[in-house]
Amino acid sequence: MTDQYVVIGNPVAHSQSPRIHAMFAAQTEQDISYEKRLAPVDGFAESVRAFIAEGGKGANITLPFKLEAYELADEVSERARHARAANTLSFSGKQVLADNTDGIGLVRDIELNLDFELKDKRVLLMGAGGAARGVLLPLLEAGPTRLTIANRTVERAIQLAQSAQHQPAAVRTDVSACGFDDLSGQRFELVINATSSSLSDELPPLPDELFAAEALAYDMMYGKGLTSFLAYAEAKNVERLADGLGMLVEQAAESFLIWRGVRPDTQPVMLALRKS
Repeated sequence: MTDQYVVIGNPVAHSQSPRIHAMFAAQTEQDISYEKRLAPVDGFAESVRAFIAEGGKGANITLPFKLEAYELADEVSERARHARAANTLSFSGKQVLADNTDGIGLVRDIELNLDFELKDKRVLLMGAGGAARGVLLPLLEAGPTRLTIANRTVERAIQLAQSAQHQPAAVRTDVSACGFDDLSGQRFELVINATSSSLSDELPPLPDELFAAEALAYDMMYGKGLTSFLAYAEAKNVERLADGLGMLVEQAAESFLIWRGVRPDTQPVMLALRKS
């Protein structure tokens, strides 16, 4: 009997998840179906319960429901607990199990696909919202020597940094927070854009000399061509540029592993998505 999975969001029509998981299933010979499901903004829990009643086995959760997914769960992983958000749900009877694969997806893309070791690097994380919070713990576990969180609202960056400092993984990392105006004079080997600025083409005010030699500029957003942040980095002579498509595929692979017990090969899937 074919096991059913969905991605739930609002909007959700743009989601690449069904295509990604269809390729994973074909590659690993798993008998699953995976569809998109639009949930009303005020009807997320009802949509999840209805899917469980239909025999659903698991769901990916996208905007704007990741916080609600976390709150709905009967059991949460450490990754979801730290992020206070979930993008992966598994169902055992009526029990809802929550995890967050965004951070491990980011780290695997950076370290494995881009061959950039995070250990002992100086990392700047731009943004202090849900996207930044979702990747913070896996970033710390990768062992950078320094992690700076910069945000327009400094208080939010400070709160996020304080939450990170209580994690055992933070023992090896100097975690700090600041506003964008305070970045002047600092250099980073990795700069991650976790803000929504690439959607509006309005970059935060960044100093001219932000990138260290051979730095990697990484935007968690993706689309056709360079995002505004990556175009900015290219104009600053940064040669290593990456968007969030690899993160999307890697977080999906982690969800697939949670559900099916097998990790698919992400390389052919990323290649197919890039070609299209």
